[in-house]
Amino acid sequence: MNKTALITGASVGIGSEFCKLFAKEGYDLVLVARSQDKLETLAEELQSQYQITAHVIAKDLTKPETAQELFSETQDKNLTIDILVNNAGIGSSGKFTDLDLVAELNMIQLNVTTLVALCHLYGKAMSERKQGEILNVASTAAFQSGPYMANYYASKSYVLLFSEGLHEELKKDGVSVTALCPGPTATEFFNAADMTSTNLAKSPLIMPASKVARIGYNAMNKNKAVVVTGLINNLMAQSVRISPRLVIRKVVTFLNT
Repeated sequence: MNKTALITGASVGIGSEFCKLFAKEGYDLVLVARSQDKLETLAEELQSQYQITAHVIAKDLTKPETAQELFSETQDKNLTIDILVNNAGIGSSGKFTDLDLVAELNMIQLNVTTLVALCHLYGKAMSERKQGEILNVASTAAFQSGPYMANYYASKSYVLLFSEGLHEELKKDGVSVTALCPGPTATEFFNAADMTSTNLAKSPLIMPASKVARIGYNAMNKNKAVVVTGLINNLMAQSVRISPRLVIRKVVTFLNT
């Protein structure tokens, strides 16, 4: 019997690459995102190509009740979730006080609150079985503050620190927790966050989403607490420990404008 991986934000970008990767490795899938049509198309492709089973659950994870709904639906389907990939996330850019407050609060709900709820619900079940893996997608943004993307950077800092804490708490239960911290990645993120004209979007360090997914997958299998994608991204993430915080803020301000 195949193991089952649940992947949020499955319809595009890193999420869809995770789906392809897990399917290729023989996992059955639970695909979660807002777009029913995109999920069904992806599910059909993966089932045809890899002879796995792909379940589609369309949910808007910016809504507070959807984490519990998702957990309940997988229980009703008698699905044991062996791997939870919390990939869904959104960003925004601009001066914080000029941004839409509802959208900013929805970002916290999706990037932080829903992720925490899913880790609790599925993590508890994994702990009781003494087996399971959780992969939370953070960002290199997690290592410093982010002027002109302040809320997004803060949300990813939470994901990183939360994941590291869970890594230590749950390992005695046979559950691994890994935080994947990508740098700039070739996805729809820059368009969605209205960032296509920023210096960050023009960075030569942009990595293919398929490579990011593979790095995360390998790190999860090795039970790493944290993985940063790419040597340069690693060096930059570590540099914040020795560079003055004022300098870091100025650099990030340049990148995000």
